[in-house]
Amino acid sequence: MAFSKYTGIFTSGEMAFLQRIFDQLCEEHRLALQEQGQRDQLAHEIIQAFENGVTDEVELRQLISKRRTVGA
Repeated sequence: MAFSKYTGIFTSGEMAFLQRIFDQLCEEHRLALQEQGQRDQLAHEIIQAFENGVTDEVELRQLISKRRTVGA
């Protein structure tokens, strides 16, 4: 689980939410398990946006996806 180090910081519901977003974006951007650096960066971006108040699933996914597309 990409967010296991955040256990205790977020509720189990928040963890499931963040993991779901992460999994969807990994699939969308075709990030394989071997691309650990990119996956870690994606997880960091998701956490940062969530902590900054982006808590809507669609909005969060679109925000991160847009950032990654523009930054590519």
